[in-house]
Amino acid sequence: MLLNIFLIFALQLLYVPVLTLRTIFLVKNMSVAASTFGTLEALIYVFGLSLVFSGHQSIAEMVVYAVGFGVGLYIGTRIESKLAIGYTCLVVNLMEMNKELIALLRNKGFGVTVFEGMGRDSKRFQLEILTKRNRENEVMDLIEEYEPRAFIISYEPRKFKGGYLIKAMKKHWKKSNTVKQM
Repeated sequence: MLLNIFLIFALQLLYVPVLTLRTIFLVKNMSVAASTFGTLEALIYVFGLSLVFSGHQSIAEMVVYAVGFGVGLYIGTRIESKLAIGYTCLVVNLMEMNKELIALLRNKGFGVTVFEGMGRDSKRFQLEILTKRNRENEVMDLIEEYEPRAFIISYEPRKFKGGYLIKAMKKHWKKSNTVKQM
């Protein structure tokens, strides 16, 4: 029984992160990765469940199954946050134009679009920054350093076309492929 409990827990630690990643790939429209993870998920799920429901149903095995699920969710979300798949868009509202911050962001390779608007009491400036998710914290840290009172909204865009980021990625891709061919 102790071996079964250990095996059930280990399978949950494998199963749930795979389930989490499959779901994320599905939401991000990465169907090949989602179907690959889905197949793996189904195999682990059937094997793990067959252990829990084989012959006698042990309360300990069912509790370990549930606890393993919770721990697996935590591990899956940690893995996904490290992978940081996709893009994020930051909308930054400033009280004053900060040309130094804008120049720094652009020098670090971020596309920044600046808008001027009217807030409740005065003029406001809005920066719109599209970046890869794995660089979101870098952008947030720079903004915090230069504009600690900035109001920031971050969201994940589903689709986009054109613009600075796309051109920069294509340029980088062409450069890296040219180097590989040499």
